[in-house]
Amino acid sequence: MLDHSLLADLAADLPSAVRLQRLVRTLREGFRCGAVCLLRLQDDVLAPLAVDGLVREALGRRFEVARHPRLAAILASRRSTLFPPDSTLPDPYDGLVEQQPGEPLHVHDCMGISLHVEGEPWGVLTLDALTAGTFDEAACLLLERYALLIEAAVRVSRLEQEVRALRMAHQGAHAHAEPGEGGEILGHSAVLQRLLHELDVVAEADLPVLLSGETGVGKELFARRLHLRSPRREQPLVQVNCAALPESLAESELFGHVKGAFSGATADRAGRFEAADGGTLFLDEVGELPLTIQAKLLRALQNGEVQRLGEDTPRRVDVRIIAATNRRLADGVRDGHFRADLYHRLSVYPVMIPPLRERDSDVLVLAGHFLEINRARLGVRSLRLAPAAEAALLDYAWPGNVRELEHVISRAAIKALGHGARRDDIVTLVPEWLDLPAGTARATPATTREAPPAILEAPLRAQVDQAQRDAIRAALTAAGGSWAGAARRLEVDPSNLHKLARRLGIK
Repeated sequence: MLDHSLLADLAADLPSAVRLQRLVRTLREGFRCGAVCLLRLQDDVLAPLAVDGLVREALGRRFEVARHPRLAAILASRRSTLFPPDSTLPDPYDGLVEQQPGEPLHVHDCMGISLHVEGEPWGVLTLDALTAGTFDEAACLLLERYALLIEAAVRVSRLEQEVRALRMAHQGAHAHAEPGEGGEILGHSAVLQRLLHELDVVAEADLPVLLSGETGVGKELFARRLHLRSPRREQPLVQVNCAALPESLAESELFGHVKGAFSGATADRAGRFEAADGGTLFLDEVGELPLTIQAKLLRALQNGEVQRLGEDTPRRVDVRIIAATNRRLADGVRDGHFRADLYHRLSVYPVMIPPLRERDSDVLVLAGHFLEINRARLGVRSLRLAPAAEAALLDYAWPGNVRELEHVISRAAIKALGHGARRDDIVTLVPEWLDLPAGTARATPATTREAPPAILEAPLRAQVDQAQRDAIRAALTAAGGSWAGAARRLEVDPSNLHKLARRLGIK
């Protein structure tokens, strides 16, 4: 029966993520165990791709093989590895197996097998149970028998990824970077997946991209993804923190200088534009640049040339610009703080990075990532969230976004040890240790979308018109005032959007 289910999923036309998820679910049911996890090996780190029976935040965990002897033992053998119930080796899933509310339980039975693709180690499959004696030698032999089918499913998923990469290469882009390269963007929410797909498409073009979003959403990770999936990925990505550039040094930092150009210039020095030649220049917090530097930046972008301070001859540079800001640059243009011509030059393709509060349960995946980092940093056997703590994280509005979540988890882990938790036990974080500010709960749809009585009592056509006005204005705001960007977000033709806006009195 298990053979039939695995073969059926292998032959079915399914998305890779769905196929792998059904695989681990089928194995869990077939072996009647508590949890199954499929992990991919990258740079001596194992990352879960599909889990069944583990808590949601387990998908955000990253397991360094050197720190987890059970995973290292599984990876080192081509045969099934069975750990006895009394094994003294710590289990990476202690406290993470789904169960009824109550005290977290240790994993008492564990087995796993390494997976290989084209003769190279690809990852591991682990099976865990809370009841001792769930697995035996017969189960080990059965797992080895199914390993070939599991590896076949992995090869099918890998082939699908390679086909997508070849399609991109045919359109002029290099193959995709591996997920872990240059910092990983974690999450499975629909809004994040749509954004990542949009970025993968625009990465192929050489258009300037303006990333907008609140502080702490990780704009630098999205900029790095754009670069790594672009035709320029083999060339440098140079980052400039515009907010940290003193006005007196900004020109030299961006464009370089020659010896003697100013006091302290003891040698020729290339600027960031020249350092990024052939690659990508990431201008972080570009809204902080002084107006005088904005004018010189605009000239560099228009002409494709930079001129070092103290030098008469301009130098040609070939860079792609990715800019990021937590400000509304359109407001800066209106208020005279940002040049309109530079704004339009930078925002050829505007992208809004969603805040964490709009990413559903991604907060738990990210929390799992930070829990594993702190578990290793503090030398704790297992670090997990109590169900009430998970609910508190999901209910919080996260004004500081991912960066705030990272700090909250780090502080809570330290508080747990300060309250007497032992490093050799399962440490469960409770809501009190999260220390989340009161009065910042996530708004519910009922509170954010409730229409005023006047709208509810209006004729249907008037209600539809008002809803369209609200949607267009929201899309314009998200796109930084760009009508083309608003049309993309609303998935309508730009000319039709302009006509509708004129009819509704927006233009």
